[in-house]
Amino acid sequence: MSKPSPSDKAYVPFVSVDNMMKLIHHIGIEEMLVGLATYIEEDFKRWELFDKTPRVASHSEEGVIELMPTSDGEVYGFKYVNGHPSNTKQGLQTVTAFGLLANVDNGYPVLLSEMTILTALRTAATSALVAKYLAPKGADTMAMIGNGAQSEFQSIAMKAIVGIKNVRLYDIDKAATAKAAKNLAGLGLNVVECDSAEASMEGAQIITTCTADKQYATILTDNMVGAGVHINAIGGDCPGKTELAPAILERSDVFVEFPPQTRIEGEIQQMAEDFPVTELWQVMIGTAKGRTSDTQITLFDSVGFATEDFSALRYVRAQIEGTDYHQPLDLLADPDDPRDLFGMVRRAAPS
Repeated sequence: MSKPSPSDKAYVPFVSVDNMMKLIHHIGIEEMLVGLATYIEEDFKRWELFDKTPRVASHSEEGVIELMPTSDGEVYGFKYVNGHPSNTKQGLQTVTAFGLLANVDNGYPVLLSEMTILTALRTAATSALVAKYLAPKGADTMAMIGNGAQSEFQSIAMKAIVGIKNVRLYDIDKAATAKAAKNLAGLGLNVVECDSAEASMEGAQIITTCTADKQYATILTDNMVGAGVHINAIGGDCPGKTELAPAILERSDVFVEFPPQTRIEGEIQQMAEDFPVTELWQVMIGTAKGRTSDTQITLFDSVGFATEDFSALRYVRAQIEGTDYHQPLDLLADPDDPRDLFGMVRRAAPS
């Protein structure tokens, strides 16, 4: 019997963790990051078609569980994701996730996928896509402050999409830095392990902060940031969690995904409600300016938005077509007569 295609209504294609890893190696991680960035950019450029709402969050002292829904009018998507910084102490991931796409016209799901790995990929692809628009021309060095689960993806994406050649790593946990340096070895980057955040920023045109503690923190103080850099702030992503001194924001041109969400969860939660920001989609379609001078500090206040997950799922759905990197999931009841669900159940009784 031939394997049904992902469009077969009798089942939902499911991309497991194992198949996601196989898909990455089949495509190549750099090519996949470039592909994801292309889909994300395409969807930013049709921003006005999407339903947009801040993610639905359930907060606790330990972390947050969120749903991130959106639709372009033809396809609906959502991601379930958690963020629990203390999980690593128990040997668990800080972030886990899964996502779904469905047809708007009939409500039937068309893809279910793991998104723990995919979220790391789409976050890195988004960071590098934004840096392509905002980083100084010819940027070749990035400081990677916070060397946890995201750091290698961020570094490889910046290489593949922006063209950086050097990554300077720093984490308060030296074991994390050693882990990242080992993982990045042989991947075409010059990797330097640094003893302080200040040291990691020497010669860097791009500064990425990605720390996990759920608290107001100051990873970068005002005097650490010179003119002309691009800051990729991805660690502050929920209320009460920040990484940058407010004075840095005051000196920067700040770019965001969806202001109503970023003002709650991003670095700008520290600022007044009317603090000026520029929406990324406007830069990408050319109605707003990005980098305008060599001395300008640009800051991407990244919190992650549902359209990026939608783009990532859309990309995966296209890539698995005609491959074995998915499995049929018996998720949908499919009675011969759609009005006779009970009859379907009754006929399934053991003889």
